[in-house]
Amino acid sequence: MQYNLEDKPRLLPMILYGLQWWIVTVPALIVMGLVLAKLHFGADLLAQGYYMQKLFAILGLTLLAQIFFGHKLPLVVGPASVLLVGILASLSSGIPAIYTAIMIGGLVMAIMAAAGMLKILQRLFTTRIIVTIMFLIPITLTPTILNLSFKGASNPLFNLGFLLVITILLIVLNRMLNGIWKSTTLIWGILMSSFFLYQFNLNPVNVTTEPGEISNAGYGLFIIPEFEFGVIFSFLFCALAILIAEVGSIQAVGKMIGADQMVTRTKRGVFFSGISSAVSGLTGVIGSTDFSLSPGIIAATRCASRYPFIVSGILLILCAFFPPLIQMLLLIPNIVMGVVLLYVMTTQFAAGFQMLVQQKAVIGFNDGVIIGMPLMVALLISFIPGDVIAQIPAMIRPLLGNSLVMGIVMVLLMEHLVLPSENNSGD
Repeated sequence: MQYNLEDKPRLLPMILYGLQWWIVTVPALIVMGLVLAKLHFGADLLAQGYYMQKLFAILGLTLLAQIFFGHKLPLVVGPASVLLVGILASLSSGIPAIYTAIMIGGLVMAIMAAAGMLKILQRLFTTRIIVTIMFLIPITLTPTILNLSFKGASNPLFNLGFLLVITILLIVLNRMLNGIWKSTTLIWGILMSSFFLYQFNLNPVNVTTEPGEISNAGYGLFIIPEFEFGVIFSFLFCALAILIAEVGSIQAVGKMIGADQMVTRTKRGVFFSGISSAVSGLTGVIGSTDFSLSPGIIAATRCASRYPFIVSGILLILCAFFPPLIQMLLLIPNIVMGVVLLYVMTTQFAAGFQMLVQQKAVIGFNDGVIIGMPLMVALLISFIPGDVIAQIPAMIRPLLGNSLVMGIVMVLLMEHLVLPSENNSGD
């Protein structure tokens, strides 16, 4: 390493490294933030922009809190894709109920970390269960990708071709490029594909025609809490999934750079991640987590210093105070957002398969059944018609109608009750 964890680069290198980490952070923030902003507030661009401003500010503050008081590791922070799935499955419950549940889930995470319960959960969530959750996220986001890519399309064949060609191009570029160019593949993909569509007038400005939530729901700094048991229960599973992913990310980076006091770092990191999600829920935006992509970037740049992240956090906060920048992001066509989600979820599958092979999570036939059954259940629920979901009692609808939650419940049952004799293989 050119710079180790506690090394302080000179001003110019620190700014450049900080700018790079900021660039790596922005794509996931834009993708998940814009998907939710458009779904929540329909054609209300001001409400969409305010949502994005709050998201930028909270992520910036979260990053600074982790660097100074939390795990103090070079970890990228971003919106939690698990929560995105939970939100999409609970849209009918309304913004207050959804974000109240996220707030409660974050508080539960923080309490569990403070109480020293992480070791118990790590035993409950075996390698197979973690891999299954990684596979569940792309499957449960498939309806959203379809909606972004084809809803209202005048030429579905063009949209399909565009979706596949640009996604494959991104995969090729990610393989060919190195360094900062590799880290910014998504940004270049978004910019170039959006420019192409506008230049040839192939896709006009994508303003959603659906009304979304009542406009005034998007202009308050805080939500008015609304407690709905079914939604809260659903998001508790999401919080557990985030907790496990958070522990994995912290451990992976810590081991790579040889950080000391990893037990303390993990406890503090999960605690501040939970507090961040609680604050995010209170302000009505999606919660955050640390991403596991940091090791690859650290290896490429040979910089493991935590101090450049101070620059990244400040840049994220500054973005929140430039509404014109946010409004420009809102002009990204929906089909481009569909491309980005397809690409990101493809890499999610790849990471899951990589972990499955490295950890030898599947050795026998029953190991495969433990993973396959939850995926099939989630796939079925993802495409159940809306009128069928509406017939489920309101109290349990957020549970039975949530493909991610049902997938997690099913894999827990398969691993620990239905086929418990295989528990130790691959773990």
